[in-house]
Amino acid sequence: MGLTHFDEARSRERSIGHLKGRWTLLGESAGSVVVGARRIEFAAGGWSTPAHEHGREEEIFYVLDGRGLSWQAGRTAAVRAGDCIVYRPGQGAHSLHALEPLDILAFGQREYDECVGFPRLGISLVGNRAVESVPGAVDGAPVQFVREAELGPPELPPDVGPRPSTIVNVDEVEPTRFGRGRVMATRRNLGRAAGSVKTGIQHVKVDPGRDSVPQHCHSLEEELFVILDGDGVLVLDEEESPVRAGSVVARPAGTGVAHMFRAGARGLTYLAYGTREPGDICFYPRSSKLSFRGLGVVARIERLDYWDGEE
Repeated sequence: MGLTHFDEARSRERSIGHLKGRWTLLGESAGSVVVGARRIEFAAGGWSTPAHEHGREEEIFYVLDGRGLSWQAGRTAAVRAGDCIVYRPGQGAHSLHALEPLDILAFGQREYDECVGFPRLGISLVGNRAVESVPGAVDGAPVQFVREAELGPPELPPDVGPRPSTIVNVDEVEPTRFGRGRVMATRRNLGRAAGSVKTGIQHVKVDPGRDSVPQHCHSLEEELFVILDGDGVLVLDEEESPVRAGSVVARPAGTGVAHMFRAGARGLTYLAYGTREPGDICFYPRSSKLSFRGLGVVARIERLDYWDGEE
C-alpha cells in the first residue's frame, strides 16, 4: 500500500548526553526505497544529531513546530515552524538545536555507499563502520552519538547570525495556482526557493473536493508525502484509502501504479518530497500521455501489444 501514519510508524527513543529525542521512521514504515523521511522530536536545549556532513546526499528539513537554531560549520541561524532548511552535500557539518521543544521532519536520499563525516569527532562513517575501524555502535548506541555526548554540545556563538538563503519559511515563498478542471491546488516550491538541487519539496494545499494532480506514476522518481492538515483520500489506480493529518505515503518509482490525492470537505494540505531525475518518464493513464522530464516533452501514446507489428 505504501501508507502509514505518525501514530503507526516505528519509532525509537535516544538519550545520549545532549542528544535526546524521539525518532519516528516514516519513510521506512511507508515502504520508501531510495529516499527517506524521519520525524525528530526533541526537548528544549537538545540537539537533533551529531554535527555531520554528507558527501553526496542532500537533506531537506521542515519544521513542524517549535523554535530553534540551525547550526552549520560554527554559524547559527534562527528557525521556526514552517521553515524549510536545505543542507547541500559538502557545504559544512550541520545539526539543529532546540530553544523550545522542536518537532521536525527530515527528508533525504538513501545512498547506501555514502560516507558521512563527523568533523568534531574525527571520524567518518561508511555504512555501519567508522573509518577508525571501531564498531559502529557502543552498547547498542551509534558510535557518533556516544562520541558526541562525550564531547558535549557544539559551542553556540554569542549572536545569532542572519538567516542564509538555504532557510525559507513557507509564508515567504510565492504561492502558485495549479490546475484545470477537477485538479486545483496552491503550491509553494520550498526546495527550489531554499536552493535544493538533487531533491525537491513542495507545500501543497488542495482545494476542497478537488484532485491534487492528474493521476500519474513515475519511472525513476520516488515521492514521499506527509499530510499536514485536512483530510481526503489517496487514490492508487482505482483503489481509495483515507488520509488525514499525520498520514505518510511512499510512492517508489517503477510500480506502474498511478497515484493522486482527492481532498475532503476541509481541503488537504501536505508536503511532497521527491528526487529530481532528468531521465524520468511520467505516465498519465487517464489521458494516455507520457511526460519526458529532461526533454520537456509531453506526448500521447497508443497502447499496443508487445508483438504488435513484429509478425
